[in-house]
Amino acid sequence: MNRTLLNFIATILLALILSQFFPWWSVMIAAFVTSLFLNLDRMAVFFVPFVAIFLFWAVYAFWLGNSNDFVLSKKIAVLLPLGGNVLLLILVTGLIGGFAAGVAAIFGKQCSLLVKRS
Repeated sequence: MNRTLLNFIATILLALILSQFFPWWSVMIAAFVTSLFLNLDRMAVFFVPFVAIFLFWAVYAFWLGNSNDFVLSKKIAVLLPLGGNVLLLILVTGLIGGFAAGVAAIFGKQCSLLVKRS
């Protein structure tokens, strides 16, 4: 299996498991661990966990919001400068999670390079 696809699937599965027990930052742990053990090259180090967690959080936010007809999501979208647009709120949610995971993955890659040099 391709390393990129393996890292993508492992990041989503680990994030899914960890998010059941830990707060929002568990996606950063998932991205860190997968990039620590499953090496990726160049820009893929950031973008594979970014896309994985973006999709995970966006789908999860849509699923949670859809179960209650987006009542809370609409109120939060009004509070933020999103014009009450729920889909834009879901997009912003995914972007925040994806960015956090991408940065954690870069840190994991740097730690793996540090351990290999020692």
